[in-house]
Amino acid sequence: MKKVIELKNISKAFGGELILDDISLDIYDNEFITLLGPSGCGKTTMLRMIGGFEHPDCGDILFMNEKINDVPPHKRNVNTVFQKYALFPHLNVFENVAFPLRERKVPKKEIREKVEKMLSLVMLSNFAERSVTSLSGGQQQRVAIARALINHPKVLLLDEPLGALDLKLRKDMQQELKKIQKTTGITFVFVTHDQEEALSMSDTIVVMSEGKIQQIGTPTDIYNEPQNAFVADFIGESNIIDGVMLENYRVSFSGHTFQCLDAGFAQGEQVDVVVRPEDVDIVPLENAMLQGVVTAVTFMGVHNEIIVDIGGFKWMIQTTDSASVDDRIGISLDPDAIHIMKKSKYSGMFGDYSSYSNELDELSDPGGEA
Repeated sequence: MKKVIELKNISKAFGGELILDDISLDIYDNEFITLLGPSGCGKTTMLRMIGGFEHPDCGDILFMNEKINDVPPHKRNVNTVFQKYALFPHLNVFENVAFPLRERKVPKKEIREKVEKMLSLVMLSNFAERSVTSLSGGQQQRVAIARALINHPKVLLLDEPLGALDLKLRKDMQQELKKIQKTTGITFVFVTHDQEEALSMSDTIVVMSEGKIQQIGTPTDIYNEPQNAFVADFIGESNIIDGVMLENYRVSFSGHTFQCLDAGFAQGEQVDVVVRPEDVDIVPLENAMLQGVVTAVTFMGVHNEIIVDIGGFKWMIQTTDSASVDDRIGISLDPDAIHIMKKSKYSGMFGDYSSYSNELDELSDPGGEA
């Protein structure tokens, strides 16, 4: 695949605070790449640098092998869709989409052909004469996308564009965006803090924290093979337990020795052990590898979410099996349910559900972004 954008050793600080710390990233032609991380991790700053709205303190940005550090936004073959769509309220849908072409003095016949084609792509062919102020949030977003795509940029940047939509519409638009990207062949660079959104839409996910890239990979790789405790915790739910590698394919944690699929660690090395909640099997006590007491049960519709205390560490289990608070239950783990990670600065910070609440993540996210 051909590289479209290269970020080389990019750093950026605001008010003495380092927002991006020596970031390097390659973005490829016809790729749907998502910058994923919590508020303040630097993902929007990176997007704005690609768009030309911010400039790096050091490092280089290359577009098709040419350095563009000081090239202004309007001279880059890149368009941006922001969370606030910035549509022109005095213009109808057709004229909003046509605006970039009229600015370039494109002939009227060509404008009509291109706008009609673009409105068809975003399923708004019957809305051309409508006022944009009469449209729903999802329809307004599609107008903004059509306007951004009308000049067929090489890259489209999307800064949390689904954030203002309700859950059902948001899921519908995730599928629409993916379809539009595949149809046009334009590289999409998408910013979100929503893990499910990133997993469902992306070819490549870039997980960020504290101004650094923590991991780059496909959704499957990121979910199944997290490189540290931050990634394991941020991408879905994870039980992250202290362990010791006894030898290749054997690890000890929670007072039991388990077979695993990992090798290449030093004998006796302290490690982080990741077990996804859906990979834990509840079994009769006499068949259990580990035993614990249920401290909470939440019905989630498709499954139950069970918190169980095993040796003072609160595990999460996602299962269709039933249990009640204060039940003593047994669990079993297959070797492929156990993933071993090296210790990192994030070790010990995640994975114990002592204070677990579905609302905690939402309350801790103020909605801002550096």
